[in-house]
Amino acid sequence: MDRLGSMSVLVAAVEAGSLSAAARRLGVPLTTVSRKVSELETHLGTRLLTRSSRKLTLTEAGRSYVEACKRILEDVNEAERAATGEYSAPRGELIVTAPIVFGRLHVIPVAVEFLKIYPEVDTRFVLTDGLINLLEDHVDVAVRIGELPDSSLVAIRIGAIRRVVCGSPRYFAERGIPKKPADLAGHDCITFEGLSSPDTWIFRTAGGQAPIPVHSRLVVNTASAAIDAAIAGFGITCVLSYQVADAIRAGTLAVVLEKFESAPWPISFVHSGQGLLPLKLRAFIDFATPRLKARLSKGMT
Repeated sequence: MDRLGSMSVLVAAVEAGSLSAAARRLGVPLTTVSRKVSELETHLGTRLLTRSSRKLTLTEAGRSYVEACKRILEDVNEAERAATGEYSAPRGELIVTAPIVFGRLHVIPVAVEFLKIYPEVDTRFVLTDGLINLLEDHVDVAVRIGELPDSSLVAIRIGAIRRVVCGSPRYFAERGIPKKPADLAGHDCITFEGLSSPDTWIFRTAGGQAPIPVHSRLVVNTASAAIDAAIAGFGITCVLSYQVADAIRAGTLAVVLEKFESAPWPISFVHSGQGLLPLKLRAFIDFATPRLKARLSKGMT
């Protein structure tokens, strides 16, 4: 029996939630997954999983064994990376995830500079506004915007961004400039629902932060759509500062209600921090951190 292979299959089955899901993830027949789990149970002389038509449930012995399997497999991976020289020189594939617009505007330009200096490193970017599980998806480092929950992940702060309210000069010439958040009730608002509620936007008040009612005549699911509609003069939108930096500089959008903006959101590099960091990851973090801090400190970000 290939014990390490069987351990990998068992862990995949537990993480996927079923034998069939593990088979699809691993690209092997369902019978192979079932056989490898059964071989482990026979070898150990105990049942690890309770199978049902809907899900897998770990037995008490199974829970402790799977945790041990994860540690063993991680140690093996660490040893293999060390043996292939990953810790002696920056080389190999580096997987990075970042929010779509921030990644395109800031992270990828820095990564291109990095790749010119480190020819033995290849980089794969996953640009998404959703959260990716670094361990399950084998991601080396993520750029996260916003307050981070407590976890075992290691965070390195690289800057901060603001939520800004803006509209086109043409719109403000026709409809007037709101002087306080409550004035938005009399304006046409464009809400990017990934950032704000269509009914209320958050502003700083004397008592802290508070939701202010708005009239969202247009609700969209991407920041770029909200920005395009605002530039076209349809109304006022609330987006992240870096998303409209170019439009602000070009004069096609203007920021209002700045003194009422809610607290800035931190931007951080996040990685698992497990074991000795591969040099490709350490080199990228050391290279990218000061450059991203410099980009974020230039004017409006």
